[in-house]
Amino acid sequence: MVERERYVVHLPVRAADLAGAVRLARVLARWAGVLSPADPGETTVSAEDEQAIRHRVFCDLRMPGGRRCLLRADHDGPCSRRLTRH
Repeated sequence: MVERERYVVHLPVRAADLAGAVRLARVLARWAGVLSPADPGETTVSAEDEQAIRHRVFCDLRMPGGRRCLLRADHDGPCSRRLTRH
């Protein structure tokens, strides 16, 4: 099977601040993760006027078995496939 090129879908949203935008992006990315072509681990957030400055949403490190860590990008402690509340 030939692997297809990857594309990025940009979906502008309104949020009060960067933290709110990141929270919304995490929810949307987890939801989109049920779709096989989606790669939520690569989710980033940027201000509309500064799209070159991207803030990573998830840790994105690969864990044993090839799956990605589900924790926030700046989490403390070991990576996990289990979500924690903060």
